[in-house]
Amino acid sequence: MNKPIGVIDSGVGGLTVVHELMRQLPREKLIYLGDTLRCPYGPRTSEEIRRFTWEMVEFLLTKDIKMLVIACNTATAYTLNELQNQLTIPVVGVIQPGARAAIKSTLNDHVGIIGTEGTIRSNAYTEALNMIKPELYISSLACPTFVPMVEQGMLSGEIARLTVADALYPLKDFPDMDTLILGCTHYPLLKDVIQEVVGPQVTLISSSEETARETSTILEINQMLNDGLEHCHHQFFTTGDIDIFTSLTNRIFNSSIENLRSVSIEKAVI
Repeated sequence: MNKPIGVIDSGVGGLTVVHELMRQLPREKLIYLGDTLRCPYGPRTSEEIRRFTWEMVEFLLTKDIKMLVIACNTATAYTLNELQNQLTIPVVGVIQPGARAAIKSTLNDHVGIIGTEGTIRSNAYTEALNMIKPELYISSLACPTFVPMVEQGMLSGEIARLTVADALYPLKDFPDMDTLILGCTHYPLLKDVIQEVVGPQVTLISSSEETARETSTILEINQMLNDGLEHCHHQFFTTGDIDIFTSLTNRIFNSSIENLRSVSIEKAVI
């Protein structure tokens, strides 16, 4: 089925998932929409998160997508079940794949989770982890400063290290934690700094690889894989500043991306 896969995120973080989808599914066309204008979603109310997510979804549905990947942990936490129930196409989020990867990784059953305020408040990761392995010891921490850092391109350097160290300071109370879930798709862009702060004894888990693997499996089971050999012309859309978006995508892909446009998806609220 030679239709595109739609990918949504609150900003640029979901491009870490796109990068992995490109690697694992090189024949698939991707259409990405990042709502950078209203990023971050973490501090938003559940009603705002749901409305913003549906506005992104409705935009991508006009592109005749065959599958939707919610490459945003906060949006996944608040809208995944609703979208799966109401859409006629497969919908994948990033929380379940991330939880499974963490359980595979941990050797002592002590898993940490860092994420936006919204994701941590939802308890979605805790529920996903406990559903698979109830005996886990789980430590959760909201890191609201991380997404603005990434969106501003502050991914390394002394200020970035000090900011990350300050945010992760509460984790010092959990010296036995051996696995840490990066519960926001923006966070892998700070992976080197986070690893330096928590130490080499902690394995960092990004859901990108597992999410791409699950996407591939669902497409194969439903016989929806692209069977064409033509070059994929991916499309990228942002609701915010194109220059900032371009700068960050260059860091992720180590090259410039094509077919990038700024769009307006916000609807008037009466």
